[in-house]
Amino acid sequence: MTRYDPERHHRRSIRWKGYDYAQPGAYFVTICTHERAHLFGKVVKGEMRLNAWGRIVREEWFKTEAIRPYVELNDNEFVVMPNHIHGIIWIVDDVGDVGATRRIAPTMPRGPVPGSIGAIVGQFKSAVTRQINALRGTSGAPVWQRNYYEHVIRTERALNAIRRYITENPWRWHLDRYNPNATGPDPMARDILRMMRTGAVSSQYPTTGGDDP
Repeated sequence: MTRYDPERHHRRSIRWKGYDYAQPGAYFVTICTHERAHLFGKVVKGEMRLNAWGRIVREEWFKTEAIRPYVELNDNEFVVMPNHIHGIIWIVDDVGDVGATRRIAPTMPRGPVPGSIGAIVGQFKSAVTRQINALRGTSGAPVWQRNYYEHVIRTERALNAIRRYITENPWRWHLDRYNPNATGPDPMARDILRMMRTGAVSSQYPTTGGDDP
């Protein structure tokens, strides 16, 4: 369940009620920078050129797999863009006692359930924020938006479509909704959004973050 926050308890949750976000599966995640600032580099001729902060983001994403034995990440399922990232996080079958341990939640949760997508994303965001702020000398400054978007991938068709969307994201930057100079809407993003909305399991999207992946 989403942690209660008195500053935003009135907002509609973007998590799917009742779903166990610590169970094995594939999760499509999008995380935007604070105020969608272009922090991680730039797209040049369809290629994303990472700066030092962008390289930190990429390094920390794949470090997640090293520190969490129940997580698998693939290179063709992740992209860093100037002001956001897309990635697929695989929570795999439990490894030894890890699964049992990470599913134990307190009676009154004070944060994401250990081992859940929320916990994984939260640790990743925190690690990136610490390193970037240390590099630019801005202790405590926000790097990411407070929340993130996720979708539970349930079919091979959806998985393949999302993989393609991630891989081609730099080529389609001119149509990206996060690009302030976009020349028009991206039909691929629209198709994927429609697929997610009509699937058996689909995330709810926040009222303040837009509806595109």
